[in-house]
Amino acid sequence: MASGLFIGGRWLDHGTRVANINPSDTLDPLGDYNWGTVADVEAAVAAARAAQPGWAAVLPEARARLLRRVGDELLARADELGRLMAREQGKTVREGRGEVIRSGEIFHFFAGETVRNHGVFTPGLREGFTITVSQEPVGVIGVITPWNLPLSIPAWKIAPALAYGNTVVFKPSELTPDCAFVLTDMLERAGVPAGVFNLVMGNGRDLGPALIDGCDAITFTGSGPTGAAVVAATAGQMKKVQAELGGKSGLVIDKTCELDLAVEVAFQGAFHGTGQRCTASSRIIVLDAVRDAFLDKLLKRMADSRIGHALEEATEIGPVVDQRQLDKDLGYIDIARTEGGEVLGGGSVLERPHAGFYLAPCLIATTNNGARINQEEVFGPVASVLAAHDLDEAIAIANDVHYALSSGICTTDLIAAETFRSRSRAAMVTVNAPTAGLDFHVPFGGRAPSGYGPREQGIAAREFYCEYKSTYVNVSGHL
Repeated sequence: MASGLFIGGRWLDHGTRVANINPSDTLDPLGDYNWGTVADVEAAVAAARAAQPGWAAVLPEARARLLRRVGDELLARADELGRLMAREQGKTVREGRGEVIRSGEIFHFFAGETVRNHGVFTPGLREGFTITVSQEPVGVIGVITPWNLPLSIPAWKIAPALAYGNTVVFKPSELTPDCAFVLTDMLERAGVPAGVFNLVMGNGRDLGPALIDGCDAITFTGSGPTGAAVVAATAGQMKKVQAELGGKSGLVIDKTCELDLAVEVAFQGAFHGTGQRCTASSRIIVLDAVRDAFLDKLLKRMADSRIGHALEEATEIGPVVDQRQLDKDLGYIDIARTEGGEVLGGGSVLERPHAGFYLAPCLIATTNNGARINQEEVFGPVASVLAAHDLDEAIAIANDVHYALSSGICTTDLIAAETFRSRSRAAMVTVNAPTAGLDFHVPFGGRAPSGYGPREQGIAAREFYCEYKSTYVNVSGHL
């Protein structure tokens, strides 16, 4: 596996070496890799800028073929790369395999978008005038991605950037370098011209300012505070910025729910991916009529869940990504206790045959929606449960949070489902399904402060990666 930087069509191997740790087994390191410098970012931006006019001039069909080759390889290697992702990030091999497949589908979708980038031709409002509205690439796109979805988030940023004629400087999370190396290697072998795609590894605090200063636009997914800083710095330079940030999703369990389905929706929404998703169902709001029966079943489901090494096929919940995140999760459990929360189940560090960052999924009963456990993003297998007397109160609790990314309801009542959908503040709503929403052909993103700028994925991606140009032509011979 390559372990350097990819700039101007060349792999570079220099700078500080950093270990890549397997969170399921800390005695099984994946190797080490290079951290780049500000000079490396500047070189990558220069290479991308030099290559951008030529790439924008490439016929759409040629760009489509390149993206399709990457998608084909991702799909063909889903088992292999799912295991790599499990070993590097800690998500289960089943989830890893699914993410690789989704990433391949994203590249295929945007391969098609290269020839669906339609403009508009229309008569003007003055005699003899015609107007053409075309879409052009923005230029050099800085792509900054997190560790929790180390292939699919880069895919849904890089694929549209390239499809619409932009060039890319990619700065992935330092916790998942091998996934970034794999994607870079695929793009290189698929025939991406030198400078069109560049990879820089390293600490975002060090490299981020250089990316913002050098690129024409920044697309960022990560924490709220970091995202706010990125938005401020980028917007301050009058550059396009797209930021997908945190979430604190509320899942309402209605009195009419199908109980077994609701339990599985809550369990998967809160704890799959080890709860390390911005869309995780981290607040479960249960109507009084079904509270006892629901909690009994959910706590049993948690107790029976298989927590272990991410590479074991039977594992349902893998480890937390690293020691720092584990400490953060435990810290929030302690904070919840001090604020009056009751740990109903889980929350303990687990020993397994391999040394890793294992945490039993935790459910905390609270009565105060203003408590920190109900308002701040934990990003781990830690969820709270709140009571509501009726649907109106449940919706009010779901909306009473800083974030506005996703929400959900489990119900068999169509009126309750539509009432919740229409009154939820969240940008994405699910009914009888986990609070996720990652289908590649529809928009993904949150309302501020969970998101800023145009949405990602589907045809919405065009709004960020393209600029409109309106051309007025006077064919009348007079004014």
